[in-house]
Amino acid sequence: SMSLEFHQFCYRSDNYGVLIHDPASGETACVDVGSEGATAELAALAQTGWKLTQIWITHHHGDHTAGLEALKAATGAQVYGPDNAKITGIDTTLGDGDNFSFAGQQVQVIHTPGHTLDMLNYHLPQAKVVFTGDTLFALGCGRVFEGDIAMMHNSLEKLKGLPDETVVYCSHEYTQANAKFCLSFVSDNEALANRAELIDQLRAAGEATVPTTIGLERATNPFFYADSVEAFTEVRSAKDKF
Repeated sequence: SMSLEFHQFCYRSDNYGVLIHDPASGETACVDVGSEGATAELAALAQTGWKLTQIWITHHHGDHTAGLEALKAATGAQVYGPDNAKITGIDTTLGDGDNFSFAGQQVQVIHTPGHTLDMLNYHLPQAKVVFTGDTLFALGCGRVFEGDIAMMHNSLEKLKGLPDETVVYCSHEYTQANAKFCLSFVSDNEALANRAELIDQLRAAGEATVPTTIGLERATNPFFYADSVEAFTEVRSAKDKF
């Protein structure tokens, strides 16, 4: 079978949305719908010519849900997401360990609370890709708003169980600022120094630094390779003050 196709697009100042398309079946999914009136998502669908069949919501924050009702109304797509009354339009509520089917592939649901309590990540083991919302970022992780530090560390530990080659789509272009912090926090990581240089080049050229991979984050992201709650707390509190 042909492999899935991915179309990443920007909205607001630094958010990313992604369309996932299966050429064989014609099915298309959209991860989060954060633009007002779904204008960015509808433009991405028009550009690709893909017909939307599913919407996957990671969490309730407005920059992930503002256009959900509009996109659902425009496309009739089935909406999957967390069980949260703050989100209007979910057809199928999901929790940790649940799975559903997209274009004949299994989508595994990983609950990663910390940034919010309802945060869901979507893992497609066959396609070797995960959508981490605001949990794991390129060289970062989400701020801890609704959960606590131990919860966020535990959520990152769940993602560490995924294979190194797994491609990671996250929801924000925060990488350059994250890299500056990481370089100030970590002194002797050559892989990180090289990556920071590449990130500066990509951003200077107006290019995205997302997606990343689990292996690259394991090698360079101090939030991700922190091996205890204590170590993670140290990184997170240093970044919060940076």
